[in-house]
Parts: sequence; structure tokens; C-alpha cells
Amino acid sequence: MALTRKNFLKYLGLGAAATALSPARAAAGRPAATRALEEMRAVAKTMKIKDIEIYAFDIKLIAPFVISIGRMDSATDVLVRVRTDSGIVGIGEACPFPPITGETQETNIAAARSLRDMFVGKDPLAIEAFVRGAGPIVHTNPSIVAAFDMALYDILGKAAGLPVYRLLGGGDRTRFETDITVSLETPENMAAEAKTYAERGYRTIKVKVGQDVALDAARIKGIREAVGDKVALRIDANQGWTVPQAKDALERLAEFRIQFCEQPVLASDVAGLREVRRESPIPIMADEALFGASDAIRLIREEACDYFNIKLMKAGGIFNSVKIAHIADAADIKCMVGCMLESRLGLTAAAHVVAANANIWFADLDGNAEHVVDPIVDGVKLERDEIVLPDKPGLGCDVDPAFLKKLKKI
Repeated sequence: MALTRKNFLKYLGLGAAATALSPARAAAGRPAATRALEEMRAVAKTMKIKDIEIYAFDIKLIAPFVISIGRMDSATDVLVRVRTDSGIVGIGEACPFPPITGETQETNIAAARSLRDMFVGKDPLAIEAFVRGAGPIVHTNPSIVAAFDMALYDILGKAAGLPVYRLLGGGDRTRFETDITVSLETPENMAAEAKTYAERGYRTIKVKVGQDVALDAARIKGIREAVGDKVALRIDANQGWTVPQAKDALERLAEFRIQFCEQPVLASDVAGLREVRRESPIPIMADEALFGASDAIRLIREEACDYFNIKLMKAGGIFNSVKIAHIADAADIKCMVGCMLESRLGLTAAAHVVAANANIWFADLDGNAEHVVDPIVDGVKLERDEIVLPDKPGLGCDVDPAFLKKLKKI
């Protein structure tokens, strides 16, 4: 029986069942399937990365995205396509956000070239080896490592014939709520935007703050009045306040029933974050203070926060994000998976992580809400304010071929 790509994907799904049988019983019961499975295993064992394509993946925004520490006028991302010698292709997206990660599209592309040189010819299913091999690039350009990581998980899922969330152990949560974000503007404009989102059916709105405390209080007051009591509000200061300002702001804002506050003070000031948390009437979530697993351990030891915000673009992809979620679960810290300005490609990868980890209680996967175009085929869908995961193998999405042709290939 020739092992076509179709049969490869079809019979890989029989792997778990076949391994439960003795070789003799398997051969007697399903000889054709057994032979295909053996051939599949041989192909998977010898599969190699044949080529890696790198593209500048630019997507314009409808309006600037403004936070307390910076502004973005477009999503200047990087797309990678990892080709294997078996014909399976995996895709991934980097979304550098300079005010937070310190990377740019240019540094991501330079890092991607280095990763390409390092990993062509290597085993695409050895994801942990890739993450370890990426070494310091994880710390200096985590977004591009995330792009490669999600492409490898895409390959693994396609090879196994399973969605990534299944490979990660999930399966009972393929639909979940996401919030939507109001970026910094005048109190009046922010209230009007929040009201529009509430009218569209969003039950949770995330509001950017982190500037003058009185101005931030006016923003939240106006938004609460505009959306009423039934809409949950969470706020994100993006390190914008000093410790005294954070204490003052959180005392003022408590009356507006805030779900939690993300990163009220500098990411480097873990002691200050702990001090704010101890006095805050509002739960505190670490965001910019949390990139990797070692950060998670330090935040837990310091008792500096109530929640974690995990982002694939900070952590360096799915592998490291799941590691952080497991650390948090062991410490009984609930998590959110957030985003930068990714397309639905990056958001789909993040959604697989949410679906596979029960201690991820919150989702902030609205990165493409202000994109002028949506260049992604399939992937997650948004139904009112709920993310719905695809049930296709791998990530379950691809880039529109017409859009891909327009991209600058590196």
C-alpha cells in the first residue's frame, strides 16, 4: 500500500488505538491499517524541515492603537511557512510590539534568518529541541520564536490529524468568551466606543488606563455609565502608574466594579507590584512582568499578583505558554491568554492554548479587531463575543493565497 499524504494523515489517527494492541493482534485485525501505520511512523521518524519561507506581514489598522507607553499605527508582523520533505507545511506569525517586547519587524526578520539557517534539515516534530536551540533569541525576539513554534505545532497537528488543542490535552472547551479593548482616548470617545461594543453583544470590555489618575477615573466613570452594570470591566495600565499613583487609582476605581487591573506599575518593579497588590481593592494581574517560566516562578515567590496574563508573543510560543500555565496551576494562580495585534493566525494559536488549560479563565483575543483586512482563511471564528475553535488538523487556518502573493518575501 503506497503511503500517500492522504493515507498518512488518515492513518496517523489510528496510532493510539494500534499501540494498545499487540503487533500480532494489530496485524491480524487491520493488516492494511497496520502497514500504513508502520509506514507513517517511518515517515514521521525521518521527516525533516526542507525550507522556511519568511515574509513581511504588514496589516494596516483602522485607527491607531494607543496605550500608556506607546502607540501602533499598523501591525508590522512576520509570517513564516515551514516546509517539510513530506509535503506538510506549517505556518506561524510573529507580532512584535516594540513598547512591550522591544522587538521590531526588522529585528524579527534578522532573527528569523538565523533560525532558518539553524533549523533547515532538522526534525520539525522536536519542538522542545527547537525552543531550547533558539537560545537567547527567545529572550531578545520572543515573537519570532513564537512564529516558528506555532508553525511546528501546526505541522505536528497535521501529521497527527488532530487539532493542536487535542495534542495539548484539551477538548471540552472549544468555545469561550473574549473581551474587546478600548484604547486610550478622551473619556467621551472611550465611553462611546465601549457603548458600541456593549450593543454588539460583548459582555466584558477591557479599558486602557495608566495616565493621569484623575483622567483615568473620568474614563472609567464615563464607560461604566455608558455600558451599565451588566458589562464586566477590566483595566490595563501597561506600567503607566507609579506605586503611589497605582494605589490612589485603584482606590478610586474600585466603586466601578473592576474585574482586575493589569500591570499597574513598571514590569521591573516586582516589589512595587507586590506592595500595590497588598493594598489594592482590585485584583492585580501581571502582564509585562511575565515573559517566561522563570518570571512566573519569581512572581509566585514574591506573591506579587493574583493572576497571570500569558501571551504567546512574550513567552516565545505555545510550548512556553503551556509551561507557564502549568506553573500557575500548581500555584493556584488563574490565567488569561492575551495578545498584541496579531491576525487570526496568531489568535488561533493562542485560542488552542486557552482550550487546553482549565486554569486559563480569561481570554483577551481581540488583536485583529482594528485590522483593515483579514488575510486568514479558516481559523477561529468570532460569534458575538465568543471564540470558536476550528476542528481541523494543526492550527486549522492558512493565509489567503491572494494576500500571500502581495507580501514581501525575505
